[in-house]
Amino acid sequence: MSFAGLRVVAFESRRAAEMAELIRRQGGQPFVAPAMREAPAEDNGAAFAFAERLFAGEFDTVILLTGIGTRELNRLLSARYPEGAFADALRRVTLVARGPKPVAALREMGLTPAIVAPQPNTWRELLAATANHPARHIAVQEYGRPNPELLAALAARGAEVTPVRVYRYALPDNVSPLQEAARRLAAGEFQVALFTTAVQIEHLVRVATEQGIETDMLAGLRKCWIGSIGPTTTEALEEFGIHPGLQPTQPKMGLLVMETAARVSR
Repeated sequence: MSFAGLRVVAFESRRAAEMAELIRRQGGQPFVAPAMREAPAEDNGAAFAFAERLFAGEFDTVILLTGIGTRELNRLLSARYPEGAFADALRRVTLVARGPKPVAALREMGLTPAIVAPQPNTWRELLAATANHPARHIAVQEYGRPNPELLAALAARGAEVTPVRVYRYALPDNVSPLQEAARRLAAGEFQVALFTTAVQIEHLVRVATEQGIETDMLAGLRKCWIGSIGPTTTEALEEFGIHPGLQPTQPKMGLLVMETAARVSR
């Protein structure tokens, strides 16, 4: 069971070298074009306003969606407030984590969440996990982009919801590999494409549009066998008419590569 020499394009950023090696081990020819980077929010006013309200006891629940966001929020607030003040304030509220990454970040601060969303760790699992938790004032540490569906669903339960954004998704510093990936997709050079987060397709389409090849790129992508890491990424792909052939049994990069290779070989 392998890719049997097929050309595989992937868009992983932080673990790009690992992704390329995983594809090689499964017999594929990898081309990994990092599609994003996490950049600090342009304005930290919302984070500091959240902190003041948290210290004043105005929140009963804090939802943490990402590990990197949890760490960045802790770093940012530690630079302005006394050491440990943020962690001490979090101990006085109900902590909700979207999955293992924010759990790990909280553990580094000596904290344990009361509620953890199960796999595949999307906002829908988070909503289900908190269905029986009464909350009136909720703060939500967001992804690198807003999640209006989650905020609206929480507000529909009667809660006041405050989004807290500490980083944003930006294009990589070196956009040339992503531009090349778009051109090669437009030329039909890839047989398999792997996506590990929703923003990758948005940035791929963006650079293709800037090159005037969006239609051809999407047509080439639709001819590929598509592997998607999970439901949120699949939804983003489907917004562009891209329908993945596989989601792994668990939302892990290694399983995505291995199970896609097995499915393609069949």
